[in-house]
Amino acid sequence: MKTLIYVCLSFIFMTACSETPTAKENKKYQVIHPLIKDTSYEREYAATINSIQNVDIRNRIKGFIEEIYVDEGRKVVKGQLLFRLNSAEIEQLVRKADVMIQTAEAELRGIEIEYENTKKLFDKNIVSKSELDLSATKVQLNKAKLRLARVEKEQAQLHLTFTEIRAPFSGVINRIPFKKGSLVDEGSLLTSISNNEFVYAYFNVSESEYLDYLQNRQKADRVQLILANNSLYQESGIIETTESEIDASTGNLAFRAKFHNYKNLLKQGSSGKILLPAHVKNAILIPQKSTFEIQGNIFLYVVGKENKVSVKKISPLYRLSNFFVVTDGITKNDLIILEGIQSLKEGEKIQTELISIPDFS
Repeated sequence: MKTLIYVCLSFIFMTACSETPTAKENKKYQVIHPLIKDTSYEREYAATINSIQNVDIRNRIKGFIEEIYVDEGRKVVKGQLLFRLNSAEIEQLVRKADVMIQTAEAELRGIEIEYENTKKLFDKNIVSKSELDLSATKVQLNKAKLRLARVEKEQAQLHLTFTEIRAPFSGVINRIPFKKGSLVDEGSLLTSISNNEFVYAYFNVSESEYLDYLQNRQKADRVQLILANNSLYQESGIIETTESEIDASTGNLAFRAKFHNYKNLLKQGSSGKILLPAHVKNAILIPQKSTFEIQGNIFLYVVGKENKVSVKKISPLYRLSNFFVVTDGITKNDLIILEGIQSLKEGEKIQTELISIPDFS
């Protein structure tokens, strides 16, 4: 019984071996030339989001915070009072300056009367010219004292205005680290304010991609933004400007795109990805089903002389829905095996049938 089984298995094996080459020789593989056409795709660039205006709010004088009129995350308008510092000491300086002005004015009046009397005596040749000049000099000196007193008052009044910290523009208040009653030194960070009506997205482009952009740019220069959660931001942006110099260390050029901040969704310091349209003329397109991947490299089978199969490595520029856009490793005249490549080997001889790729546009 065992002998019979072995004989049957041997017969089946030999039959299969004898039939396989015949079946493979009779099989025709569909081959294609690459599709050549103008196409476009979107390049991705990491972007940082900045408010169109974002500044720190700092106090210009030292003092205690007497009042805080806003809360974190609140909208404010330009000129709105945000903080008030204790002003008693500065108000006293203003009053002192008033007294100094009054004193200087009184002294000046007395010196001017003295000058008038000296001038009358000089006209009668009772006093010398030097005495008259000395009296005139005293007048000028007291006028200077009066001007100094007035300047000191203006300075005190200016410092008094520094006790009120107002919004430099309309926007949203961010974190407030100090509380009411805190003693703050000059220049302390009280909060920051952001105008988020519009935002800027900054991203870096290589020199070659920058040149491609210039050669193929569209009138509107519109771009899309992918948010941090990989969702597409519903408002498109527009490229406003680029830096004037290429960074020598990276070879990149910074771009700035402006977006309307729909529903105040975008924040200062957010991240995302810019989708910048790129256009390729006479692009070489290869069906993805004609390729296979080994350790991150993309390959395909081409048919050469005497219908022999060889493997070629390609460098896809971008992946479309069903095609690779190829820049290297293939030419428009190559014959590519469309599918059924799993059983093929390098150097194998096959029969082919040339077909056309339908245009997918």
